[in-house]
Amino acid sequence: MLTFLGIDYPTWWFLVVGAVFTGYVILDGFDLGAGALHLFFKKDESRRIVLKAIGPVWEGNEVWLVIGGGALFAGFPEVYATIFSAFYIPFMLFLTVLILRAIAIEFRSKETKLWWTKTWDIVYSGSSILIALLLGIVLGNVMQGIPINKDFEYVGGFFNLLNPYALITGVTVVALFMMHGATYLIMKTEKSLHTKLRVLAKNTSRFFVISYIALTMATLIYLPQTAEKFRLHPYLFLAPLLTILTIINTRRLLEKGIFFKAFLSSSLTSALLLITVTINLFPNIVLSTINPAYNITIYNGASSEKSLGIMLIIAATGIPLVIAYTIYIFWTFRGKVKMDSVNY
Repeated sequence: MLTFLGIDYPTWWFLVVGAVFTGYVILDGFDLGAGALHLFFKKDESRRIVLKAIGPVWEGNEVWLVIGGGALFAGFPEVYATIFSAFYIPFMLFLTVLILRAIAIEFRSKETKLWWTKTWDIVYSGSSILIALLLGIVLGNVMQGIPINKDFEYVGGFFNLLNPYALITGVTVVALFMMHGATYLIMKTEKSLHTKLRVLAKNTSRFFVISYIALTMATLIYLPQTAEKFRLHPYLFLAPLLTILTIINTRRLLEKGIFFKAFLSSSLTSALLLITVTINLFPNIVLSTINPAYNITIYNGASSEKSLGIMLIIAATGIPLVIAYTIYIFWTFRGKVKMDSVNY
């Protein structure tokens, strides 16, 4: 098997896909969180400022989702086919609310009528919450496994996906994004809106801590096999330990008013949560609840080694460019948001 730096190509591509989806969760997570909080702001001016805070970046953030989907399809076509057929209804609903959210952002302030702005405010906030919830439900099902047969075909129904563990994971993702979004918005606002967001950030961080504890307990109940992996490899405890420390640190920094570092800490929390999921799954990607022999791994679900080698070169060239572009956009639109003639 071909290797690079002692690591085989399927593992490298698994890390690439994981890194891209982590980038998406960190970047689109805060603007989805901002959307989830949208209805907490009562004044029209406050809502417009919050929309302007994410206005220059939200479309670019979603590029990471497109890249992640493309990377999954290119590197692990069996996984792509199984996942998208199993989660067909959730993904169609996801795409629908993703489109509605984009329309709401652009259309919301095109008219000044109260019914118009309120309607799009509800659509925007509701779709942001639903997107986060659906992402969490998909993640929860991937973690505990789905009924797939020897041909890697999903043999369950839609309601199999709405199980307690997946729903708890969904709520936790919503809570994480709300905390992440509030932390970002604090950096972009001032005066009374800034003060309100400080309160929201503390409340959403409490909501996330409660959800995270509930998810941890549910994992021990529904996925007891995960504890076995950590027991066999004690050094893996570093990931959940660091996650707990970053959660505590985020709350500490919010209390002290060090908001940029709090945002970085919140971003690191998101990354560590996905790293913990990766540790639990590896070398599997999709677990079968019918028979472990039907699991899709990084090896039986991967493209050919030649294809992976070529795509790794493309990824090594393209991803740094996307990162550079993302940094440039955030640097260009840094600082506080103010109302002016060009506004959402």
